[in-house]
Formats: sequence, C-alpha cells, structure tokens
Amino acid sequence: MTALNELTIAEARDALRRGETTALALTEACLAAIEGAGALNAFVHHTPEIAREQAKAADARLARGEAPAMCGIPLGIKDLFCTRGVPSQAASTILRGFRPEYESAVTSQLFEAGAVMLGKLNMDEFAMGSSNETSCYGNAVNPWKIDDRKLTPGGSSGGSAAAVAADLCLAATGTDTGGSIRQPAAFTGIVGLKPTYGRVSRWGIVAFASSLDQAGPMTKTVRDAAIMLGAMAGPDARDSTCADLPVPDFEAALTGDIRGRKIGIPREYRMEGMPAGIEALWHRGAEMLRDAGAEIVDISLPHTKYALPAYYVVAPAEASSNLARYDGVRYGYRARLAQGDGITEMYEKTRAEGFGKEVQRRVMVGTYVLSAGFYDAYYNRARKVRALIRRDFEQAFAAGIDAILTPATPSAAFGLGEMAAADPVAMYLNDVFTVTVNLAGLPGIAVPAGLDARGLPLGLQLIGRPWEEGELLNHAHVLERAAGFVSKPAKWW
Repeated sequence: MTALNELTIAEARDALRRGETTALALTEACLAAIEGAGALNAFVHHTPEIAREQAKAADARLARGEAPAMCGIPLGIKDLFCTRGVPSQAASTILRGFRPEYESAVTSQLFEAGAVMLGKLNMDEFAMGSSNETSCYGNAVNPWKIDDRKLTPGGSSGGSAAAVAADLCLAATGTDTGGSIRQPAAFTGIVGLKPTYGRVSRWGIVAFASSLDQAGPMTKTVRDAAIMLGAMAGPDARDSTCADLPVPDFEAALTGDIRGRKIGIPREYRMEGMPAGIEALWHRGAEMLRDAGAEIVDISLPHTKYALPAYYVVAPAEASSNLARYDGVRYGYRARLAQGDGITEMYEKTRAEGFGKEVQRRVMVGTYVLSAGFYDAYYNRARKVRALIRRDFEQAFAAGIDAILTPATPSAAFGLGEMAAADPVAMYLNDVFTVTVNLAGLPGIAVPAGLDARGLPLGLQLIGRPWEEGELLNHAHVLERAAGFVSKPAKWW
C-alpha cells in the first residue's frame, strides 16, 4: 500500500474527496518523513504548528464540500517566497532574522486554495547557483545516490527538488531564472514547470533578476503540475509584469492527443561533447512523440550559442540593482562596527559578511557591465542578443511548430563539491539548455524520461508557445506516459 506522503496531488485530492483519508493525516505523514530526512537538509525552517492548523481548516472545508483541487495538499515552500511571520531568508546571511509581515502572492493563493505549508525549503543563496552549494544553510542533498558520494539536487530550487523526490511533501514551489526549476527537476527525477513570464505573480518573491524570474510548481507528475499551476497563476495588480489573463483549466488540457502536432528539434542544441546517453535519450523522446502521432521537424534557433553569455550579463546586472537594497539599515543582518566606523563602513562590512562568494561575484559582474563605458559594450549588446533569441522562437512558432524538444541538462547529477571546485564557468554551463527559455519569456517543462548508465535520472525539456501552458502540459503528459518513468531513489537517509 502506498504511504500517504508518497501520493501524488491527484491521488491525494481524490482520496480526500472520497473520505479515505484526511488532510491532517496527510500532513502528519509528511511531517514524520521530514523528521527522518535531516541528512537531505531540504527543509530549513519547519512549521508543523502552522501545517496542522491549515490541515484542520482544510478538513473542515472538505467536510462542507467546498474543497478546491489543492485543498489539504501538504507543500514545501522555497525560502525565496515571503511567508508571514516565518523566516524568509533566500538562504542568505544578510536576511537572517527577517520575518515578513506579508504573504507572497503565490503562497496567498495556495493557502486560499487550502494547501498546507510544511516549512521552508533550502536553495542557493538569492537563487544564484546550479547545485544548492551557495546556501547559508549548507548543501541540500539529492536523495538519489551512487557509491558513497552525495550528489547535488541541482539549483537553485535544490531543496524543493530533493523534498519532492524523497516524498517529504506532495509538491513544492520553485523559482526559475535560468533553469532553476527544470535543472533540479531533471537531476532528481521529478517534473518541473516554468510558466510563461507573467503567468504567475512575482509579488513577495525575493528578487534575483526581475525580467527573468518566474515561479512554478515542482511535482511528481505532469498532472500534478497542471493542478498546482492552476492555483498559483492569475493576475495581480501588485505586479506590473503579471498578465491580466484568465487562468485556464490546465488539467482539462491533458487529453493525451497530440496527433498532427509539430515538434521542433533544434540543431543548435546538439552541443559538442554532449554525453552519448543524453543524445540517445533525446532521440528516444522524439520517437515517443512521433509514435503518439506528432510530426518531428528539424528546426534552427541560430542565436542559441549566444544565450549563455547574454544571460550571464543580463542576470547579474539585474541582480546588482535588486540587491543594492540589502545594506544593513532597514532589516536583516548588520555587521558589528568598530569605533569610528561610519555609514560607509557599515555598508561595506555588512555586504561583505552578509553575501556569499557567488552572490558577491555576480553583483560585481553586474555592477561592472552597468558602469559608464561598459553599458553599451556589454549590457546593451546582451539586450539586443536577447531580442534575437526571442525572435528565433517566434519564427519557429510562426512556421507551425507547436513545441520544441531538447535535453534538460548536459549531464546527470554530479557530486557535491565536484563542480564548485572548478572554474565557475563550468557550473554556469549547467544552464546551457534552459536559459533561452527565460530570455524569451517562454514556458518550459522538464519531464523525467530515463536513467543514465549509473542509474541516475535524466530529463527532457519541452518548450511551448507563450501563454499555452495547457498545450505544453499535454505534450509533456504524452511524453511522461510513453517514457513510463517510475523509478524512485533507494532510501539511505
């Protein structure tokens, strides 16, 4: 019999509505799983009292027959989302002690839908990283393991990915600036959806790069992603970049019929040195979609090779601006000052002690590319490249392409400490298949599709038309069914 914490959102929803279990029982099962999973370091702030109160309220709604799809579903919340009265640090020392007096738009909507918050999840500091090794809480650990090595769960939403893969929660929130939902989802064998930029409000999410950040669900199945996105999405007057569009029934779009759809295979994603296992999985994924009735079409996205350098100009530039507010004056960490220190010394010491090395690196790069004399040479040029990347996708979709299939990551999960010891650029290359989606503002989803030769999960990415998450989810649903990925990590923690 499946343990309650191992259920999917859809399974739990149906069991709750049939009266076969309760939200409180689901919550207690997850809290017990979290208690026994300290070795994963996925949850960094535990909120069992809040969870039990929310679960009891959800059970009351269920008893009245007033239960939305997410009612009673226990979730983990990434530490980037502000949650009222609960530490919200973005995994950074500089926000130590910060307990917001307000609730993010996403968590507000999830709680209004009856979801239960189990606690806050580990992440890379200010979402800057691809391995969850920049967190002030220490590394999150992938529940998948080979030999005696501990593996990264990916980043920045590494805690979210680890928690879902290890069945510590039924689903989790994540954010994606350059692949931070999709890459950790692929590393841990779960589903990660980055919606169209503007589909989900960014209000109350600690900002990294405002024109790239987007919140999305991290779930066990594509159906769960559709259900959870329906509760997270919607217009928000507090976020000027949030689209004033109705929220479709994403679950109803999962018809499983993609006959006649055109799936693009971009030749530029065949990178030199790509592992044979990734190439083979990509080819097999295309065959799965063809067998389901789709037409596979070779396409060109010619400016793909410029995406990574453009991203690592635009994102640090926006980070430099957004993180200027953390100065030790109003909230969060303040360095201890020596006698005679003034406000300049306070700023310098606070930011030097409060920000980790990766955040400092990106702030310095961002400040440099925005400085006089370099703005046009770097930042303005990167903005122009971004426009060309967006145009590549627009032309592909205008030519009749319905979705684009690519690898999700250039490798399976790597060992903690292995990549961090190399040149930082080597770590940045983890985003090579994902950053184009953020630069173009498109929806993208990572679906677990197989295992590598060592038995670690590998994912494929589908990229969709803007605002057509329903169609994208349907393609992903077909791919998920054809791949038949049911593997779970052997419990060692």
